[in-house]
Amino acid sequence: MEPTPQGVGLWCPMVTATVLACYFVVLYAASRIFSGRGGNDTFFRGNRSSPWWLVAFGMVGASVSGITFISVTGMVAWSQMTYLQACAGYILGYFVVAFVLLPIYYRLNLTTIYTYLGRRLGPRAYRTGSAFFVLSKLSGAAARFYVVCLVLEQAVMAPLGIPFAVTAPLLVLLIWLYTRNGGISTLVRTDVIQTACMLLSLILIIHAAASALGLGPVEAIGLVMDDPRSRILELSDWSSPQHFLKQFVGGIFIVVVMTGLDQDMMQKNLTCKSEREAKVDMCAYSFAFVPLNLLFMSLGILLLTLCAQRGISVPSDPDLLLPTLVGDGTLGLLAEICFALGIVAASFSSADSSLTALTTSTCVDLLGKEHDERLRRRVHALMAALFALAVLCFGAASSTSLIDAIFILCGYTYGPLLGLFAFAILTRRQAHDRAVPWICCLAPLACLGIDQAARAMGYRFGYEMLLLNGALTFAMLFASGIAIRRDRRPS
Repeated sequence: MEPTPQGVGLWCPMVTATVLACYFVVLYAASRIFSGRGGNDTFFRGNRSSPWWLVAFGMVGASVSGITFISVTGMVAWSQMTYLQACAGYILGYFVVAFVLLPIYYRLNLTTIYTYLGRRLGPRAYRTGSAFFVLSKLSGAAARFYVVCLVLEQAVMAPLGIPFAVTAPLLVLLIWLYTRNGGISTLVRTDVIQTACMLLSLILIIHAAASALGLGPVEAIGLVMDDPRSRILELSDWSSPQHFLKQFVGGIFIVVVMTGLDQDMMQKNLTCKSEREAKVDMCAYSFAFVPLNLLFMSLGILLLTLCAQRGISVPSDPDLLLPTLVGDGTLGLLAEICFALGIVAASFSSADSSLTALTTSTCVDLLGKEHDERLRRRVHALMAALFALAVLCFGAASSTSLIDAIFILCGYTYGPLLGLFAFAILTRRQAHDRAVPWICCLAPLACLGIDQAARAMGYRFGYEMLLLNGALTFAMLFASGIAIRRDRRPS
C-alpha cells in the first residue's frame, strides 16, 4: 500500500520554498544547457550519445520515487529489513535485462521497446503492449506524484496560502518546462543532479536522526545492527509475502518487467553509445539498490528508536513515520529542508522520465509519427495536461482506497507485458493477433479472481502474482497459436 501522508507541517515554509525554487532554477538552467537542438532524435533517443556512467548514476535516482523515499523508511516497523531480500533479487534481474533484453533492443535499433512486439507478433500485439504501458504509467505515475504534491502542499504551500489546485499543476508545469526541448537527452543530465540531491538529503536526515539520539556514526551503526528490526531473512513462514523465496524471485521479475519491459525505465539506457556501454551501465547501477535501501531502513530504525526514547507515538500508518517526525520539528530545520528537497528530487526524477516516455510511446507506437517534431511538442504538452488533471482528480477524490486501487491496477497491467515479451522471446510460435488484446485483459481479471479466492483460504500473494499473471498470458497466447495452426490445416 502506498502512503497518503497527512498532518505534515514544516517550521519554516518560506525557507524551504526558497530552497526548492533555487533547485528548480538549477534544473531549468541545466535543461537549457544540455537540450541542444531539441529535435526528435534528441528527445526520444538522446542521439545515442550518453556516457554510460552518467546514465548509471542518474538511474539510481530515477528508480527511487518520492513514495519510496517516504515508504521504505517506515517499512521496518512491520516487515523489518526483509525488503532487502527483494533488493538482492533486483541485482540478478538487472543482469537478465542487460544480457537478454538489451541486445534485442540494440540489435533492432529500437526507439520504443514495444516496436519489438509489432515485428515479432503483429500490429495488435504492438498496440496492446504500448497501450497497456501508456494507461498504467499515466495513472500510476500521477498517483505517486499526487502523494508527493500532497506532502509539499501541507508542508510548504498551504502555510503560504497556495491551494492544492495550484500546487499540482505548477509542479507539473515545471517538469514540462525543463523536459520540453531536450527530452531524454536532458533527463540523463538532470537525473545526475537529482540523484545527488536525493542522496545528500538522505544522508543529512540520517545524521539529524543520529544526532537527536546523541549518537555518532559508529554508535548509530551499532544501534541499527543490534536492533531486532534489522532482521533480513524470513525462511520459516511460507504463507508470508516476506518469505525469502517470494521476495528474491519476485525481485528478479519485478526488475525484468518494471525495468526491462517498461519504456520509461529503458529509454535512458537506450541512449548509451553502444550495447556494450548500456550493459555496463545497467550492471553498474544494479548494485546500488541494496546499500541505498539499507540506508532508508536504517533511518527507519533510528526514527523508531527516537520515538521510543522521547515517548512519541508512532503513527498507525508506518508510511507516515518520517513525515511526522520531520513535520513536528523533532529533527530540526535542516532535516525539514532536506526532506522536502529529497522527496522533490526523487519524485521529479521519476515523474519527468514518465512524462517523456509517455510522449515517446504515444508518438511512436500509437500515432506512428516518430519524425514529426511539431506533433511531438503537442503530445508532450497534452501529456503534461493529462498528468496534471489526473493528479487533481486524486486530490478531489481524497480517497486512499482509490489511490490503492490505482496502484493495484497498475501492478496487474505489467503481467500481460511479461507474458507478451516472454512468448515473443522464448518461442517461435505466432499468436493470434486479433486475440491478443482480449488475452491481455482476461489474464489480469483471472488473477484478480484467484487472489480473492486465495485470501479466503488464508493465503496472501506477494510478488508471485506478477509471475502468475504473466504465465496465464503466456499460456493463452500459446493456445491461440495452436488455434491458428488448426485453422490453417487443409480440409
